[in-house]
Amino acid sequence: MSLKILFITATSSEADALKKIKQMEAVQENYRFGGFDISLLVAGVGSVSTAWAMKQWLSQNETPDLAINAGIAGSYKDELVIGDVVMPLSDCFADAGIEDGDSFFTLSEAGLISAHEFPYNDGLLYADTGYSAKMKGIVKPVRAITVNTATGSETTRRKLLKKFNPDIETMEGATFFYICCREKIPFLALRAVSNKVEPRNKNNWNIALAINNLSEKLVEVLLTL
Repeated sequence: MSLKILFITATSSEADALKKIKQMEAVQENYRFGGFDISLLVAGVGSVSTAWAMKQWLSQNETPDLAINAGIAGSYKDELVIGDVVMPLSDCFADAGIEDGDSFFTLSEAGLISAHEFPYNDGLLYADTGYSAKMKGIVKPVRAITVNTATGSETTRRKLLKKFNPDIETMEGATFFYICCREKIPFLALRAVSNKVEPRNKNNWNIALAINNLSEKLVEVLLTL
């Protein structure tokens, strides 16, 4: 019996990480790799687009056996260099909360939600332990944050680093975690570092390298499932 996978990316360029795998076979609108039937969902950039696209897909299709979110990310840590592929184990909506003067409080810190209200645990969203545990030997586990505005200033970078101590930043990850937890879908997240989180300078980015490395790592992941 084949494993049904929902593979979710934000953009068509990130979807190339799946499409460019040599052993990947296109079957009508889906893909097949060994014993895996893979449905590709290009959900769009940002939390709102991701939430709508995922819920729309889930309302029209059978629940997958596994959901995989893959794409690029910005790195906060010097040890994570451009091209590295990592696996977020925790995520959060880092800019959802209350600003009070120079202070920022998350929704749970502000008392608007409980820090342990499902699917949160101490204010964070955590990855599926079963699949993540399988991958720890081949993909570096990291802490992620999700933002609506990609960080592009030193001031914001320092604030987020002090508040959350993240390894990487994306614009969709926490939404993927949240919906998979709510829908009780086993899931796995993979991100390739395309840039440093720093004052915005696209000359320092290497999206092509990130996606190529993500594609290579995805083969390892699929063979490890």
